[in-house]
Amino acid sequence: MKLRPACKEGNVVSAALFLSLIVFLILNIPVGIAIGLSSATAIIVGGKLSLGFVAQALVTGCDSFPIMAIPLFILAGELMGEGGVSRRILNVCSTFFGRAYGGLAIVTVTVCMFFAAVSGSGPATVAAVGSMVIPTMLEKGYSKKFTLALIACAGSIGVIIPPSIPMVIYGVSTGTSISNLFLAGFFPGILIGLVLIFYCYVYCKKQGWKGEDKPFDLKYALKTLWEGKWALINPVIILGGIYGGFFTPTEAAAVAAVYAFICGFFIHRELPVKKLIAAIGNACSTTGTTMVILGCATAFTKILTIEQIPQLITQSILSISGNPIIILLFINIFLLIVGCFMDTTPAMMVLAPILLPVALTLGMSPVHFGLIMVVNLAIGFITPPLGINLFVAARIGKEPLETVTSGIIPFIIAMIGCLMLITYIPQISMLLPSVFAP
Repeated sequence: MKLRPACKEGNVVSAALFLSLIVFLILNIPVGIAIGLSSATAIIVGGKLSLGFVAQALVTGCDSFPIMAIPLFILAGELMGEGGVSRRILNVCSTFFGRAYGGLAIVTVTVCMFFAAVSGSGPATVAAVGSMVIPTMLEKGYSKKFTLALIACAGSIGVIIPPSIPMVIYGVSTGTSISNLFLAGFFPGILIGLVLIFYCYVYCKKQGWKGEDKPFDLKYALKTLWEGKWALINPVIILGGIYGGFFTPTEAAAVAAVYAFICGFFIHRELPVKKLIAAIGNACSTTGTTMVILGCATAFTKILTIEQIPQLITQSILSISGNPIIILLFINIFLLIVGCFMDTTPAMMVLAPILLPVALTLGMSPVHFGLIMVVNLAIGFITPPLGINLFVAARIGKEPLETVTSGIIPFIIAMIGCLMLITYIPQISMLLPSVFAP
């Protein structure tokens, strides 16, 4: 059977697009630039578009109201980390959970879950929480490999519990409701947190790592709650505002940034001008890199659409098997492998438009599939060789990367187990959207 010329041309362009991207990544070219160069290569091979299309996409790809949430959430996370918000959350969690076996480990996971509800970023969660808990855990006798692996893994919850920057990117890339994605992220994030807490308790009890010896003091607990009230109500303001209809996710990001500044500068007074400038500088650096990736990925995805590459890939995947269980398993394995070598933002921008048609063909909700992608790529934060949370944890702990990776395997297994539950039990993700979504 002969292929039609259009189909042949689509195959040639898709081969040029993906093979050139792989070559550029192997050459260690920055991801955003590699995506842009591969787009240019496909344009040259296809001959339908001019190279100015890539430059235009760099501008139009970032010219979107929902995308404004990304730099604002990045800024909010930096300000909260520098302004004492994370430390107060740590004090509250330590007061209530620090007495069990592995108390500090359990507190670490709990703090990461709270911080996730205000930062939207995995590496930011690792940096903010890790800088506080790592020295204390090592001082209390926890092993280096367990401590660093734990904070790297727990930090990945930062992109699952809303607000989540990858969810914003997925929503913009696929036209899916960001508010519904945020709703869908609650139970998967809590599930992963509870599984990590259970593992920490069992492992630490086996190692004999006890929690704090001092008895619970209600007066001190209430005092700690009062001191941490501004940090604890932050997620309520952000998420309550979204679902109460007071502001959109993008406006919520602006509220989060302003609230973080007010807490750090005026209320806690732990954000002097020097720290404020440093936080803004870090946020600008991260935002600049992210926006270049978003712009180049916009050109990439538009070429995919023009050449009908998603349809070709959908047909190819569905030809493997007609069983949805097998196809979803194949997609999960593929995303886990991608997460080992590709950062979350470009992976989401490039793969979401390609894989979503497959999910829709299987009758899946785009919201449920978005959570599957987010959790897969969250696992990518802790899988070598590119897992960025591993590098952040190693840097904060002042240990070689090998120390972190030597203890990460049990956490990866736990995360993959949660991923399977989230994949094959849609109600975990879809319960809240089905109840509260308009």
